[in-house]
Amino acid sequence: MDINFPLLLVIAVFVSAAVWLFDLIFLAKKRQLAVTAVNQQFSNLDLEKGVDDKVFLLARSNAEQEPIVVEYAKSFFPVLFVVLVLRSFLFEPFQIPSGSMIPTLKIGDFILVNKFTYGIRLPVTRTKIIDINQPERGEVMVFFPPHKPDTYYIKRVVGLPGDDISYINNVLFINGARMEQTLVKALPPGNPEYIWTTENLIGVEHQMRKAAIPGRLSRKGHWIVPEGHYFMMGDNRDNSSDSRDWGPVPEAAIVGKAFAVWMHWPRLLSLPKFNSVGPIQ
Repeated sequence: MDINFPLLLVIAVFVSAAVWLFDLIFLAKKRQLAVTAVNQQFSNLDLEKGVDDKVFLLARSNAEQEPIVVEYAKSFFPVLFVVLVLRSFLFEPFQIPSGSMIPTLKIGDFILVNKFTYGIRLPVTRTKIIDINQPERGEVMVFFPPHKPDTYYIKRVVGLPGDDISYINNVLFINGARMEQTLVKALPPGNPEYIWTTENLIGVEHQMRKAAIPGRLSRKGHWIVPEGHYFMMGDNRDNSSDSRDWGPVPEAAIVGKAFAVWMHWPRLLSLPKFNSVGPIQ
């Protein structure tokens, strides 16, 4: 079961804020009255004497002591609030869990996603409140697919609203035009199983990998992208579950634009690597 981290974060922020506010309105006044009472009680004592001074300071400290729950709430709220704002409206980190975007993104890549480039959305409900830009062909996007509305997916935008998409024997056609591919390498040499190419998406070039023998989703397919939807495909064309399988992605399911790799860390017991850090092409 996927954990709804945005919902948990929102709940944590509101709970810590509520505890802080409750303390400010009710408990803080009681503590102030207790401190005043201690001051009055010791006002006639000679606090120059060590024993009385220690007793006074201990009594005052006890009167000023905040409940442990309030201490934690005041400590955590600013941090949680900043994380909520950054994660919900600016940038969010993700780890690549599968090889569907090879060779562009590898398993264990940690990426940053721009949350505002396609519009400002409220956390949890995902309601867009400010419209900014629309996805463009060739961009790498994080979204919630139609068949798993609570699971993050990452693919490349291939088709825009209204496009006529065909994919025949690992060759992409958009509105009848063939997207040209340039061979990079074939492995293993002599009897290749996989072929690396550079695909040109109407002026946007990117790396892709395809099988020498097209898989089930790569042999023949035709789709018309509805208005308000986007056709998504993985760069690892024969090892990707994408719009060829479960259809176009509605605009409301968009999370953000993946724009940079900041670390590669495939396994917990391995050392992180930074040689692939840079923008996502």
